Amino acid sequence: MSHRERMSSVDTTWLRMDRPANPMMIVAVWMLEGPVALKKLEDQITAGLLSYRRYRQKVEFTPAAAYWRDDSNFDLAHHVKRARLPGRGGKRALERFVSDLASEPLDPNHPLWTVHIVEKYEGGAAVVFRMHHAIADGIALMGVTMALVDGPEHKSRRATPSDDDEGWLQTVMAPVVAAINAGTQASTSTLRSALDFARHPLRAAGLLRDGAGVAGELGYLLFMPSDSATRFKGKPNGAKRVAWCEPLKLPEVKAVSRVLGCSINDMLLSCVAGSLRRYLAEAGDKTEGVEVRALVPINLREPGDVELGNRFGIIAVELPVGIEHPLERLMTVRQRTLALKTSYEPAVTLGLFAALGYLPKVVQDQLFNLLLSRATAVMTNVPGPAEPLTVAGSVLRQSLFWVPQTGDVGMGVSIFSYAGKVQFGLITDAALTPDPEAIVSRFAEEFHKYLYYVLLDPRAEEDEPALAGAPKGAGASG
Repeated sequence: MSHRERMSSVDTTWLRMDRPANPMMIVAVWMLEGPVALKKLEDQITAGLLSYRRYRQKVEFTPAAAYWRDDSNFDLAHHVKRARLPGRGGKRALERFVSDLASEPLDPNHPLWTVHIVEKYEGGAAVVFRMHHAIADGIALMGVTMALVDGPEHKSRRATPSDDDEGWLQTVMAPVVAAINAGTQASTSTLRSALDFARHPLRAAGLLRDGAGVAGELGYLLFMPSDSATRFKGKPNGAKRVAWCEPLKLPEVKAVSRVLGCSINDMLLSCVAGSLRRYLAEAGDKTEGVEVRALVPINLREPGDVELGNRFGIIAVELPVGIEHPLERLMTVRQRTLALKTSYEPAVTLGLFAALGYLPKVVQDQLFNLLLSRATAVMTNVPGPAEPLTVAGSVLRQSLFWVPQTGDVGMGVSIFSYAGKVQFGLITDAALTPDPEAIVSRFAEEFHKYLYYVLLDPRAEEDEPALAGAPKGAGASG
């Protein structure tokens, strides 16, 4: 008899968020320097993934819940494939290949993942991963990555969270709630209500009537006004477009951020806002006063926790796209992220995801459609290894990923730090933004405005001690 285990309520929520135009699928790409031993690479990736039971399991639905069940007909050939790009097979060809895969939903009759090994890419190879968000979040997938690369075997590979949702919610949320309590002097009863809501979704209505901090945050998330109407918002058609730029040097980003008295995340968010502004302006659109709301996942895991599953909340970040002056825009971003440091939003949204996993899908859809209609993008920032990795003896020179969108959200911005560099990736819907490369190519240009300011303005260096001592802003990876 095949093994079956109940899916956690949070992962069930992500599973049910699939839409025809927006499959809830994380897409990642590795680029390896040559020479590459392809058979060894394929065997090593396969062995690493299959060391997690989850990668042999498919989803089974019952009227009461969703389950992970061992696939008795598991066929590795369905999941791991070889490919070659047409023509000279450069960056543009790989972007088109990844775009096509990102537009294609995973087959629900099989475990929800695939790997495509692209031969002879720029003298080496590329590997394209697709995995459903129900399997894991970005932080957990970093743990999976470490099981695929060269190095010592990783002994701790528990593939699934505890079946006791209340237990892990309590464990994960307790330090977050304690920090919130210390920062805001919130009452014990209010904090208890936050955990109570996460574990007992039917009490949500009571929370909304509380008037306490948690209820206020939940009410804001569900009933906040929409952001600006731009060409980025609309009805997606499901045809995805992906793009990436050359990475920034992380030491430079750190140094400039320190001089300007902001966090790295503040700097990167401001660069994204500036790139979006230039794209709109060059298209002839109005930019004055434009605000673009991005939903940003916040890691709620305890240190060292890389088990599969999802452990994050979400905050809504307003990007001041309408501000042209780079320093004014950066300061505005910094002020806004500082205000979010004591927000209940991450803990409340984790509870919301847990709650919705128990409720009928029609209720989940209504609540999330309401939330997502007020946002333009999903944006995530995942910290990767500081040192270069090797896979099957070949150097992993570049690593990218793209976050999924849901509802009618048509843009995903991914920021990934790896081996001393910061990599931007952008995924859009062709019906709304058919040329994401026109946005992502401006990210580095926006950062260089800050770099040039620091290098050319001697007052910046003179002011560094005072600025560096300023409070740092909040962000997705700190």
